[in-house]
Amino acid sequence: MHRNKTVWLTTLALASVLVFAAQNRARAGQSNVTATVHVGIFENHGDVGTVLHPGSVEYDAAKASYTISGSGENMWLGRDAFQFAWKKMSSDVTLTADISFLGAGVNEHRKAVLMVRQSLDADSAYADVALHGSGLTSLQYREEKGAGTHEIQANVSAPKRLRIEKRGAYFSMWLANEKGEFQLASGSMRIALKEPFYVGLGVCSHDKDVVEKAVYSNIELKAAAPTATASTLYSTLEIITVASTDRRAIYVAPERFEAPNWMPDGKNLLFNRNGRIEKIPAAGGTPQILDTGFATRCNNDHGISPDGTQLVLSDNSQEGHQSLVYIVPIGGGPPRRITQKSPSYWHGWSPDGKTLAFVGERNGDFDIYAIPTAGGEEKQLTTAKGLDDGPEYSSDGQYIYFNSERTGHMQIWRMRTDGSEQEQITFGEENDWFPHLSPDGRQMVFVTYDASVKGHPENKDVMLRMMTLKDKKITVLAKLFGGQGTMNVPSWSPDGKQFAFVSYQLVPKEAGTARVP
Repeated sequence: MHRNKTVWLTTLALASVLVFAAQNRARAGQSNVTATVHVGIFENHGDVGTVLHPGSVEYDAAKASYTISGSGENMWLGRDAFQFAWKKMSSDVTLTADISFLGAGVNEHRKAVLMVRQSLDADSAYADVALHGSGLTSLQYREEKGAGTHEIQANVSAPKRLRIEKRGAYFSMWLANEKGEFQLASGSMRIALKEPFYVGLGVCSHDKDVVEKAVYSNIELKAAAPTATASTLYSTLEIITVASTDRRAIYVAPERFEAPNWMPDGKNLLFNRNGRIEKIPAAGGTPQILDTGFATRCNNDHGISPDGTQLVLSDNSQEGHQSLVYIVPIGGGPPRRITQKSPSYWHGWSPDGKTLAFVGERNGDFDIYAIPTAGGEEKQLTTAKGLDDGPEYSSDGQYIYFNSERTGHMQIWRMRTDGSEQEQITFGEENDWFPHLSPDGRQMVFVTYDASVKGHPENKDVMLRMMTLKDKKITVLAKLFGGQGTMNVPSWSPDGKQFAFVSYQLVPKEAGTARVP
């Protein structure tokens, strides 16, 4: 009797120690994985972060499916809590699966994810494609350990088959349509993960007191083969919310389009593609081509008048296919020529609607000019050696902001509207292009290239950055693949809370991948 009691107490003590150790790991934000337990194609599984109810993974070998139970308060902000089945991998990978939740669910933000993660720490850098209980589907990511979480929302709800793809430092989300054909559903986003990293499946209940379940089936986990020589360029029209830096994909196409303008009604966007101007709802939909008469070789320098009644174009249809500036009615119509000399590229419209600012090449030099919207003589505003580009009026009409390489590399400058008092605004080592002022005049967004990049070429690693003009503080809003065409022209929403841009991706025409056993 005494001996049995001792054994029982010893067993209880050992169990308490194990529970205490697991709790300490959870409090420290570490995975509760102990010994290796192979589950199907995955090497192991366990809870990441702090959970009150341990999760589990059940593998049905006959169906090659996984039923994952997960608790956890959230997968967001700076820490995650969820159940994760994973495999360590390196190089480029894709993970594809059919996903369905079991039961009605308690919280509409419960998540089932396809994930690529640096470590099993709760605050690890990662990217995942997350299917929410509400149907919301997004590419979520934490750029570095301990940072906040952000997302790119898809314009598709409740897909049945999902894919996350890692190519180099870039991650993307692909979703299958009703026919099972995959389509790119997100813009480009980059995170530099070290090899090896963790790839797998996860479930979070989004309620610390609840356990939710999801079933994963028809899974394909692939490691990349050598880089394909041929690729297809995809363009994604996106909207970013400045306060959160979260993004939403509006329109994706396997071809180049560029330079969105946000229309004054706040409901529609314009962009250029194949020489034409197209209009699309800000909520997404099918683009419609505007009638711009003979101007069918429009480039990416176009914009809308302050009163919303007119559209200015830079078009290469006439006179040796050199760019000229025209104005048409906002709904389309015959072009009215503004500039007599070419090439001329529009960039700014004065708040009173009376003057246009544009870039003109005259005698081999690119400088900034102003011209009345009614037409007339152009006035040269800059004369410094080196390229001056991207002029845009401040909302109060007192200044023109522009980018200039007069210091040896491209930086943001400003001047009075008559060309006086030219002063430098940015002073970094990078190359800053195309300043765009918020409607209230308090913030400026611009495109930043690496210091080694000359000009503003396409298909480069770039950042979208924002300066608060009062204190000159600069923050990074997004890191993406883009450049030329990403944000050449004014693209702020009328309420100043968002702006639009285009990101790009080069997708190999042949995946050239092999299934991981």
